[in-house]
Amino acid sequence: MEFLPEECIAAILSRTTPVDVARLSVVSKTFCSAANSDVVWKHFLPSEFKSIVSQSPSLANAPSKKALYLALSDHPIIIYEGKKSLQLDKKSGKKCYMLGVRDLFIASGDDERYWCYWKNFKGSRFPEVAKLRYVWWLGIRGMINTHFLSPNTQYGAFLVFKIKHYSYEFRDYPVELSLKNVCSGQSMTKNVCLWDPYLDGRRPHYRVEGLQCPSVRSDGWLEIEMGEFFNSGLEDEDLQMSVTEMQDYKSGLILEGIEVRPKKHN
Repeated sequence: MEFLPEECIAAILSRTTPVDVARLSVVSKTFCSAANSDVVWKHFLPSEFKSIVSQSPSLANAPSKKALYLALSDHPIIIYEGKKSLQLDKKSGKKCYMLGVRDLFIASGDDERYWCYWKNFKGSRFPEVAKLRYVWWLGIRGMINTHFLSPNTQYGAFLVFKIKHYSYEFRDYPVELSLKNVCSGQSMTKNVCLWDPYLDGRRPHYRVEGLQCPSVRSDGWLEIEMGEFFNSGLEDEDLQMSVTEMQDYKSGLILEGIEVRPKKHN
């Protein structure tokens, strides 16, 4: 391999993965130089990366394709006028999207009696988050087309939120989460408990005992999986992700969005 031109080594590395490139970069100086080349890292960037860069001025100053890749994998960038975020999985380069509250349908979301929108909420990636004031019918829905996602990838959809300490309705009643392929009609539905069991040490009510509970993300938000699907990349399909609860008045939910990201399998 050492006798191959650096361009050939770079072409070979571009057909591996970012993790493989990082490992092979320590083989020799030639490999290290090839592993840092734009030829390699352009292959790991999304095909629409120029459009992405145009929406984020901070990325325009990236000195190399590798630096651009690392910037996209280390921090989510806000796109589509603050409605979505995009991030790359650092190990695989697969795309991860989050739909912000302004990219979701929220039942009665335009009525300030029921929902309010907080700007510059601490810890949120988006310009706004939505806070539930008081509703009987909780209805949240998001849509994404598989065209935007990485092909040949198993994805999961996750509701990202926080719960205020007085939101006992979420401790007492299950919430229905669903993921539906609009094109084929296939869907999966499950009941979960959105209450954070670590919030005040109180166990969930018997009506939700044994149901899946949220987990804490590295960014401090809670998340719970809504469902998973395989994106073959062969067809453009619309996926609908829904949250529903209609058993009691409820309040205190702080919604950041719905994240669609590659599933990690051990």
